[in-house]
Amino acid sequence: MAEVHIIGEIVGASCFPENSLFCKWGIHAGGAWKLLAGCKEGQSQVDIPVDEEFCAWSHPIDIHFATKGLQGWPKFHFQVYHQDSYGRNELYGYGFCYVPTAPGTHDVECVTWRPTGQFREQISHNFVGGGPQLRNPDLVYTSSDRDLLHTVGMGKIHLQLGIILRNFDKFGVEC
Repeated sequence: MAEVHIIGEIVGASCFPENSLFCKWGIHAGGAWKLLAGCKEGQSQVDIPVDEEFCAWSHPIDIHFATKGLQGWPKFHFQVYHQDSYGRNELYGYGFCYVPTAPGTHDVECVTWRPTGQFREQISHNFVGGGPQLRNPDLVYTSSDRDLLHTVGMGKIHLQLGIILRNFDKFGVEC
């Protein structure tokens, strides 16, 4: 079977309205993909940056897949949270990005967004905190009904990924 090895890190985040951030991440692949090694999900630590511009996570990623075809190419999905001084976690954004299809080293930026909700929920969010969240987080990386959401852009997640492709030509899988 053809193989894809993803080695790298979630470097950090930038352009969020507050610092003290952490992220939960996962990788989703189609039915023709089999996980050979590595973790399909994880969580970074909370970073409280001194310069308030960039949260550094340096969270390692090492995932190895085997596949019979290109359909369902792997994609990362993220949830970014802000932790306040009382230890409460507030959702700051969702995002997803595809794993690069070319071998080599890639710097990837994943833009994030959060749902805005109705006017009443927006006022509550401004004064109390919290805010609307998705009932089904799979909506982040699936195309069904995502275009019906009312959202606002948040910051960016930065990844540095090394992609190794093996046996794609041998098994007739063309990139």
